[in-house]
Amino acid sequence: MNEALRPDPVELTARVTPQLSVVVPTFNEHDNVVALYRKLSIALAGIAWEVIYVDDNSPDGTSEVLRKLAATDPRVRCIRRIGRRGLSGACIEGILASSAPCAAVMDADLQHDETRLPTMLALLENGSADLVVGSRYIEGGSADSFDKQRAGFSMLATSVAKKLLRVDIADPMSGFFMIRRDRFERLAPELSTQGFKILLDVIATAHGKLRVTEIPFTFGSRLHGESKLDSMVALDFLGLVLAKLTRDAVSLRFLLFALVGSVGLVVHFVGLLIALDALRWPFPHSQAFGALLAMTSNFLLNNFLTYRDQRLKGLGLLRGLLVFYLVCSVGLFANVGVAFSVYDQEPIWWLAGAAGALMGVVWNYAVSSLFVWRRR
Repeated sequence: MNEALRPDPVELTARVTPQLSVVVPTFNEHDNVVALYRKLSIALAGIAWEVIYVDDNSPDGTSEVLRKLAATDPRVRCIRRIGRRGLSGACIEGILASSAPCAAVMDADLQHDETRLPTMLALLENGSADLVVGSRYIEGGSADSFDKQRAGFSMLATSVAKKLLRVDIADPMSGFFMIRRDRFERLAPELSTQGFKILLDVIATAHGKLRVTEIPFTFGSRLHGESKLDSMVALDFLGLVLAKLTRDAVSLRFLLFALVGSVGLVVHFVGLLIALDALRWPFPHSQAFGALLAMTSNFLLNNFLTYRDQRLKGLGLLRGLLVFYLVCSVGLFANVGVAFSVYDQEPIWWLAGAAGALMGVVWNYAVSSLFVWRRR
Protein backbone atom coordinates (compact mmCIF):
# COMPACT_ATOMS: atom_id res chain seq x y z
CA MET A 1 0.00 0.00 0.00
CA ASN A 2 1.12 3.55 -0.67
CA GLU A 3 2.92 4.79 2.48
CA ALA A 4 1.19 8.17 2.18
CA LEU A 5 -2.16 6.44 2.71
CA ARG A 6 -1.05 4.20 5.58
CA PRO A 7 -2.92 5.32 8.74
CA ASP A 8 -1.08 6.72 11.75
CA PRO A 9 -0.87 3.93 14.40
CA VAL A 10 -1.20 6.48 17.21
CA GLU A 11 -4.41 7.84 15.67
CA LEU A 12 -5.85 4.32 15.32
CA THR A 13 -4.96 3.38 18.89
CA ALA A 14 -6.65 6.51 20.23
CA ARG A 15 -9.81 5.92 18.26
CA VAL A 16 -12.55 4.26 20.32
CA THR A 17 -15.79 4.26 18.34
CA PRO A 18 -16.17 5.41 14.74
CA GLN A 19 -18.64 8.12 13.90
CA LEU A 20 -19.43 6.54 10.57
CA SER A 21 -19.52 3.02 9.13
CA VAL A 22 -19.44 2.83 5.33
CA VAL A 23 -21.06 -0.39 4.11
CA VAL A 24 -19.99 -1.57 0.65
CA PRO A 25 -21.56 -4.71 -0.88
CA THR A 26 -19.20 -6.43 -3.31
CA PHE A 27 -19.23 -9.14 -5.93
CA ASN A 28 -16.30 -9.42 -8.32
CA GLU A 29 -14.90 -5.98 -7.44
CA HIS A 30 -11.24 -7.06 -7.20
CA ASP A 31 -10.02 -4.00 -9.11
CA ASN A 32 -12.12 -1.41 -7.26
CA VAL A 33 -12.04 -2.08 -3.52
CA VAL A 34 -8.57 -0.67 -2.80
CA ALA A 35 -9.24 2.37 -4.97
CA LEU A 36 -12.45 3.04 -3.02
CA TYR A 37 -10.60 2.68 0.29
CA ARG A 38 -8.08 5.30 -0.83
CA LYS A 39 -10.86 7.67 -1.85
CA LEU A 40 -12.58 7.19 1.52
CA SER A 41 -9.30 7.86 3.35
CA ILE A 42 -9.06 11.25 1.66
CA ALA A 43 -12.76 12.20 1.79
CA LEU A 44 -13.18 11.27 5.47
CA ALA A 45 -9.99 12.85 6.82
CA GLY A 46 -10.67 14.16 10.32
CA ILE A 47 -13.67 11.82 10.80
CA ALA A 48 -13.52 8.57 12.80
CA TRP A 49 -14.72 5.99 10.27
CA GLU A 50 -14.66 2.35 9.28
CA VAL A 51 -15.53 0.59 6.05
CA ILE A 52 -17.32 -2.76 6.02
CA TYR A 53 -17.10 -4.64 2.74
CA VAL A 54 -19.73 -7.39 2.48
CA ASP A 55 -18.55 -9.83 -0.16
CA ASP A 56 -20.78 -12.50 -1.68
CA ASN A 57 -17.91 -15.00 -2.04
CA SER A 58 -16.58 -13.37 -5.21
CA PRO A 59 -14.75 -15.87 -7.44
CA ASP A 60 -12.32 -13.12 -8.55
CA GLY A 61 -10.63 -13.01 -5.13
CA THR A 62 -12.17 -9.78 -3.85
CA SER A 63 -12.23 -11.06 -0.26
CA GLU A 64 -8.50 -11.94 -0.41
CA VAL A 65 -7.65 -8.41 -1.48
CA LEU A 66 -9.75 -7.08 1.38
CA ARG A 67 -8.15 -9.40 3.92
CA LYS A 68 -4.71 -8.05 3.01
CA LEU A 69 -6.05 -4.50 3.18
CA ALA A 70 -7.61 -5.12 6.60
CA ALA A 71 -4.25 -6.40 7.89
CA THR A 72 -2.77 -2.94 7.28
CA ASP A 73 -5.69 -0.87 8.57
CA PRO A 74 -8.13 -2.03 11.30
CA ARG A 75 -10.72 0.41 9.98
CA VAL A 76 -11.27 -2.06 7.12
CA ARG A 77 -13.49 -5.08 7.71
CA CYS A 78 -14.71 -7.78 5.36
CA ILE A 79 -17.76 -10.00 5.84
CA ARG A 80 -17.54 -12.93 3.44
CA ARG A 81 -20.94 -14.50 2.83
CA ILE A 82 -21.12 -18.16 1.78
CA GLY A 83 -24.32 -19.48 0.20
CA ARG A 84 -26.02 -16.09 0.27
CA ARG A 85 -26.32 -13.54 -2.51
CA GLY A 86 -28.02 -10.22 -3.04
CA LEU A 87 -27.28 -6.54 -2.55
CA SER A 88 -30.12 -5.86 -0.10
CA GLY A 89 -29.15 -8.74 2.18
CA ALA A 90 -25.51 -7.66 2.08
CA CYS A 91 -26.44 -4.10 3.08
CA ILE A 92 -28.62 -5.30 5.95
CA GLU A 93 -25.88 -7.56 7.33
CA GLY A 94 -23.27 -4.83 6.95
CA ILE A 95 -25.26 -2.13 8.72
CA LEU A 96 -26.24 -4.46 11.58
CA ALA A 97 -22.56 -5.42 11.98
CA SER A 98 -21.44 -1.78 12.09
CA SER A 99 -20.18 -0.13 15.27
CA ALA A 100 -20.94 3.51 14.45
CA PRO A 101 -24.17 5.42 15.17
CA CYS A 102 -24.43 6.32 11.47
CA ALA A 103 -24.05 4.00 8.48
CA ALA A 104 -23.67 4.84 4.81
CA VAL A 105 -24.31 2.49 1.90
CA MET A 106 -22.47 2.93 -1.37
CA ASP A 107 -21.38 0.79 -4.31
CA ALA A 108 -17.85 -0.50 -4.77
CA ASP A 109 -17.70 0.50 -8.43
CA LEU A 110 -16.61 4.12 -7.75
CA GLN A 111 -19.79 5.55 -9.28
CA HIS A 112 -20.96 7.14 -6.03
CA ASP A 113 -19.38 10.39 -4.87
CA GLU A 114 -17.57 9.72 -1.60
CA THR A 115 -16.86 13.45 -1.13
CA ARG A 116 -20.56 13.91 -0.20
CA LEU A 117 -20.23 11.65 2.85
CA PRO A 118 -19.10 14.39 5.32
CA THR A 119 -22.11 16.53 4.39
CA MET A 120 -24.45 13.57 4.81
CA LEU A 121 -22.93 12.75 8.20
CA ALA A 122 -23.28 16.34 9.40
CA LEU A 123 -27.01 16.30 8.57
CA LEU A 124 -27.51 13.18 10.68
CA GLU A 125 -25.36 14.33 13.57
CA ASN A 126 -27.00 17.76 13.88
CA GLY A 127 -30.44 16.16 14.02
CA SER A 128 -31.68 17.50 10.68
CA ALA A 129 -32.51 14.04 9.31
CA ASP A 130 -32.71 10.33 10.09
CA LEU A 131 -31.90 9.36 6.50
CA VAL A 132 -29.89 11.30 3.91
CA VAL A 133 -30.16 10.23 0.28
CA GLY A 134 -27.66 10.98 -2.45
CA SER A 135 -29.99 12.05 -5.25
CA ARG A 136 -29.39 12.13 -8.98
CA TYR A 137 -32.71 13.81 -9.71
CA ILE A 138 -32.70 17.04 -7.73
CA GLU A 139 -31.03 20.29 -8.74
CA GLY A 140 -27.27 19.82 -8.81
CA GLY A 141 -27.50 16.04 -9.29
CA SER A 142 -26.88 14.13 -12.50
CA ALA A 143 -27.21 10.64 -14.02
CA ASP A 144 -25.77 11.56 -17.42
CA SER A 145 -23.55 8.46 -17.37
CA PHE A 146 -26.63 6.20 -17.76
CA ASP A 147 -27.30 4.63 -21.14
CA LYS A 148 -30.83 5.00 -22.53
CA GLN A 149 -32.01 1.61 -21.26
CA ARG A 150 -30.84 2.15 -17.71
CA ALA A 151 -32.08 5.74 -17.62
CA GLY A 152 -35.50 4.59 -18.85
CA PHE A 153 -35.79 1.85 -16.24
CA SER A 154 -34.66 4.17 -13.45
CA MET A 155 -37.23 6.83 -14.31
CA LEU A 156 -40.04 4.27 -14.74
CA ALA A 157 -39.21 2.56 -11.44
CA THR A 158 -39.07 5.93 -9.67
CA SER A 159 -42.49 6.85 -11.03
CA VAL A 160 -44.00 3.50 -10.00
CA ALA A 161 -42.52 3.75 -6.51
CA LYS A 162 -43.89 7.24 -5.99
CA LYS A 163 -47.40 6.40 -7.18
CA LEU A 164 -47.92 2.91 -5.74
CA LEU A 165 -45.89 3.10 -2.55
CA ARG A 166 -46.43 6.83 -1.96
CA VAL A 167 -42.73 7.47 -1.66
CA ASP A 168 -42.26 11.22 -1.91
CA ILE A 169 -38.54 11.66 -2.54
CA ALA A 170 -37.00 12.41 -5.92
CA ASP A 171 -34.65 9.41 -6.12
CA PRO A 172 -35.97 6.38 -4.18
CA MET A 173 -33.94 4.09 -6.46
CA SER A 174 -30.61 5.55 -5.33
CA GLY A 175 -28.04 3.12 -3.95
CA PHE A 176 -26.18 5.89 -2.10
CA PHE A 177 -27.54 6.90 1.31
CA MET A 178 -26.75 7.29 4.99
CA ILE A 179 -28.98 6.42 7.93
CA ARG A 180 -28.90 6.49 11.71
CA ARG A 181 -28.21 2.92 12.76
CA ASP A 182 -30.77 2.91 15.59
CA ARG A 183 -33.50 3.84 13.08
CA PHE A 184 -32.35 1.11 10.72
CA GLU A 185 -32.32 -1.54 13.43
CA ARG A 186 -36.03 -0.96 14.07
CA LEU A 187 -36.83 -1.50 10.40
CA ALA A 188 -34.42 -4.37 9.70
CA PRO A 189 -36.72 -7.29 10.67
CA GLU A 190 -39.27 -6.15 8.06
CA LEU A 191 -36.83 -5.63 5.18
CA SER A 192 -36.42 -8.02 2.26
CA THR A 193 -33.01 -9.66 1.89
CA GLN A 194 -33.62 -10.23 -1.84
CA GLY A 195 -33.32 -7.64 -4.56
CA PHE A 196 -31.27 -4.54 -5.23
CA LYS A 197 -33.33 -1.60 -4.00
CA ILE A 198 -32.63 -1.48 -0.29
CA LEU A 199 -33.33 2.27 -0.01
CA LEU A 200 -36.83 1.92 -1.49
CA ASP A 201 -37.51 -0.93 0.93
CA VAL A 202 -36.32 1.17 3.90
CA ILE A 203 -38.50 4.16 2.98
CA ALA A 204 -41.58 2.07 2.18
CA THR A 205 -41.22 0.06 5.39
CA ALA A 206 -40.85 3.20 7.51
CA HIS A 207 -44.29 4.46 6.40
CA GLY A 208 -43.29 8.11 6.68
CA LYS A 209 -41.68 7.83 10.13
CA LEU A 210 -38.19 8.77 8.90
CA ARG A 211 -37.09 12.37 8.37
CA VAL A 212 -35.53 12.21 4.92
CA THR A 213 -33.23 14.76 3.30
CA GLU A 214 -31.81 14.56 -0.23
CA ILE A 215 -28.54 16.04 -1.37
CA PRO A 216 -27.38 16.12 -5.01
CA PHE A 217 -24.54 14.05 -6.43
CA THR A 218 -23.28 13.17 -9.88
CA PHE A 219 -23.45 9.48 -10.72
CA GLY A 220 -20.10 8.48 -12.24
CA SER A 221 -19.04 5.87 -14.78
CA ARG A 222 -17.77 2.41 -13.85
CA LEU A 223 -14.04 2.10 -14.53
CA HIS A 224 -13.43 -1.59 -13.77
CA GLY A 225 -15.54 -4.75 -13.73
CA GLU A 226 -19.05 -5.38 -14.98
CA SER A 227 -22.38 -3.95 -13.89
CA LYS A 228 -24.50 -6.27 -11.72
CA LEU A 229 -27.73 -4.88 -13.17
CA ASP A 230 -29.54 -7.24 -15.51
CA SER A 231 -33.07 -8.23 -16.50
CA MET A 232 -33.62 -9.76 -13.04
CA VAL A 233 -33.52 -6.33 -11.42
CA ALA A 234 -36.87 -5.39 -12.97
CA LEU A 235 -38.45 -8.55 -11.59
CA ASP A 236 -36.91 -7.94 -8.16
CA PHE A 237 -38.29 -4.42 -8.20
CA LEU A 238 -41.79 -5.58 -9.17
CA GLY A 239 -41.73 -8.21 -6.45
CA LEU A 240 -40.64 -5.67 -3.85
CA VAL A 241 -43.43 -3.27 -4.82
CA LEU A 242 -46.05 -6.04 -4.61
CA ALA A 243 -44.69 -7.24 -1.27
CA LYS A 244 -44.87 -3.73 0.19
CA LEU A 245 -48.36 -3.18 -1.19
CA THR A 246 -49.48 -6.29 0.72
CA ARG A 247 -47.67 -5.09 3.88
CA ASP A 248 -45.26 -8.01 3.46
CA ALA A 249 -48.06 -10.55 3.76
CA VAL A 250 -46.54 -12.17 0.66
CA SER A 251 -42.77 -12.45 0.36
CA LEU A 252 -40.83 -11.59 -2.77
CA ARG A 253 -39.56 -15.17 -3.01
CA PHE A 254 -43.08 -16.60 -2.73
CA LEU A 255 -44.30 -14.27 -5.47
CA LEU A 256 -41.52 -15.47 -7.77
CA PHE A 257 -42.26 -19.10 -6.87
CA ALA A 258 -45.95 -18.61 -7.70
CA LEU A 259 -45.06 -16.87 -10.97
CA VAL A 260 -42.87 -19.81 -11.97
CA GLY A 261 -45.75 -22.13 -11.04
CA SER A 262 -48.06 -20.33 -13.45
CA VAL A 263 -45.47 -20.81 -16.20
CA GLY A 264 -45.36 -24.50 -15.27
CA LEU A 265 -49.10 -24.76 -15.80
CA VAL A 266 -48.65 -23.57 -19.38
CA VAL A 267 -45.78 -26.02 -19.88
CA HIS A 268 -47.99 -28.83 -18.53
CA PHE A 269 -50.77 -28.13 -21.03
CA VAL A 270 -48.32 -27.81 -23.93
CA GLY A 271 -46.69 -31.14 -22.99
CA LEU A 272 -50.10 -32.80 -22.64
CA LEU A 273 -51.19 -31.52 -26.05
CA ILE A 274 -47.97 -32.70 -27.75
CA ALA A 275 -48.22 -36.15 -26.20
CA LEU A 276 -51.89 -36.54 -27.15
CA ASP A 277 -51.86 -35.10 -30.68
CA ALA A 278 -48.31 -35.59 -31.95
CA LEU A 279 -47.19 -38.72 -30.11
CA ARG A 280 -50.67 -40.31 -29.91
CA TRP A 281 -50.09 -41.50 -26.37
CA PRO A 282 -53.01 -42.56 -24.11
CA PHE A 283 -54.29 -39.83 -21.82
CA PRO A 284 -52.77 -41.20 -18.56
CA HIS A 285 -49.32 -41.37 -20.18
CA SER A 286 -49.76 -37.92 -21.72
CA GLN A 287 -50.86 -36.43 -18.41
CA ALA A 288 -47.85 -37.92 -16.64
CA PHE A 289 -45.55 -36.58 -19.38
CA GLY A 290 -47.03 -33.09 -19.06
CA ALA A 291 -46.73 -33.17 -15.26
CA LEU A 292 -43.09 -34.34 -15.39
CA LEU A 293 -42.25 -31.67 -17.96
CA ALA A 294 -43.90 -28.98 -15.81
CA MET A 295 -42.12 -30.06 -12.63
CA THR A 296 -38.77 -30.11 -14.41
CA SER A 297 -39.27 -26.65 -15.92
CA ASN A 298 -40.47 -25.30 -12.56
CA PHE A 299 -37.40 -26.66 -10.82
CA LEU A 300 -34.97 -25.21 -13.36
CA LEU A 301 -36.70 -21.80 -13.38
CA ASN A 302 -36.84 -21.64 -9.60
CA ASN A 303 -33.19 -22.61 -9.37
CA PHE A 304 -32.29 -19.88 -11.87
CA LEU A 305 -34.68 -17.20 -10.64
CA THR A 306 -36.42 -17.66 -7.29
CA TYR A 307 -33.49 -19.21 -5.45
CA ARG A 308 -30.63 -17.77 -7.49
CA ASP A 309 -28.86 -16.74 -4.28
CA GLN A 310 -28.88 -20.44 -3.25
CA ARG A 311 -28.48 -21.86 -6.75
CA LEU A 312 -27.82 -25.61 -6.93
CA LYS A 313 -25.00 -26.89 -9.13
CA GLY A 314 -23.41 -30.19 -10.12
CA LEU A 315 -24.65 -33.22 -8.20
CA GLY A 316 -26.62 -30.92 -5.93
CA LEU A 317 -28.74 -29.94 -8.94
CA LEU A 318 -29.66 -33.59 -9.66
CA ARG A 319 -30.38 -34.30 -6.01
CA GLY A 320 -32.51 -31.17 -5.77
CA LEU A 321 -34.49 -32.17 -8.87
CA LEU A 322 -35.32 -35.60 -7.44
CA VAL A 323 -36.40 -34.09 -4.11
CA PHE A 324 -38.46 -31.48 -6.00
CA TYR A 325 -40.28 -34.27 -7.87
CA LEU A 326 -41.17 -35.83 -4.53
CA VAL A 327 -42.28 -32.52 -3.02
CA CYS A 328 -44.51 -31.70 -6.00
CA SER A 329 -46.03 -35.20 -6.03
CA VAL A 330 -47.17 -34.76 -2.42
CA GLY A 331 -48.30 -31.24 -3.29
CA LEU A 332 -50.48 -32.68 -6.05
CA PHE A 333 -52.29 -34.89 -3.54
CA ALA A 334 -52.76 -31.88 -1.26
CA ASN A 335 -54.12 -29.90 -4.22
CA VAL A 336 -56.65 -32.57 -5.16
CA GLY A 337 -57.68 -33.21 -1.55
CA VAL A 338 -58.41 -29.55 -0.82
CA ALA A 339 -60.22 -29.13 -4.14
CA PHE A 340 -62.53 -32.10 -3.45
CA SER A 341 -63.20 -30.86 0.09
CA VAL A 342 -64.16 -27.38 -1.12
CA TYR A 343 -66.28 -28.77 -3.95
CA ASP A 344 -68.22 -30.95 -1.48
CA GLN A 345 -69.05 -27.87 0.57
CA GLU A 346 -69.72 -25.53 -2.36
CA PRO A 347 -69.96 -27.16 -5.82
CA ILE A 348 -68.34 -24.30 -7.75
CA TRP A 349 -65.62 -25.78 -9.96
CA TRP A 350 -63.44 -22.68 -10.30
CA LEU A 351 -63.49 -21.97 -6.55
CA ALA A 352 -62.53 -25.54 -5.73
CA GLY A 353 -59.82 -25.52 -8.37
CA ALA A 354 -58.37 -22.23 -7.10
CA ALA A 355 -58.36 -23.47 -3.50
CA GLY A 356 -56.58 -26.64 -4.52
CA ALA A 357 -54.03 -24.74 -6.61
CA LEU A 358 -53.32 -22.33 -3.72
CA MET A 359 -52.83 -25.23 -1.33
CA GLY A 360 -50.48 -26.88 -3.81
CA VAL A 361 -48.29 -23.81 -4.35
CA VAL A 362 -48.08 -23.05 -0.61
CA TRP A 363 -47.09 -26.64 0.13
CA ASN A 364 -44.54 -26.78 -2.68
CA TYR A 365 -43.02 -23.46 -1.65
CA ALA A 366 -42.77 -24.24 2.05
CA VAL A 367 -41.34 -27.73 1.64
CA SER A 368 -39.02 -26.78 -1.22
CA SER A 369 -37.52 -24.03 0.93
CA LEU A 370 -36.87 -26.58 3.67
CA PHE A 371 -35.56 -29.52 1.67
CA VAL A 372 -34.59 -28.47 -1.87
CA TRP A 373 -33.03 -25.00 -1.51
CA ARG A 374 -32.30 -25.17 2.20
CA ARG A 375 -29.72 -22.81 3.70
CA ARG A 376 -26.32 -24.40 4.18
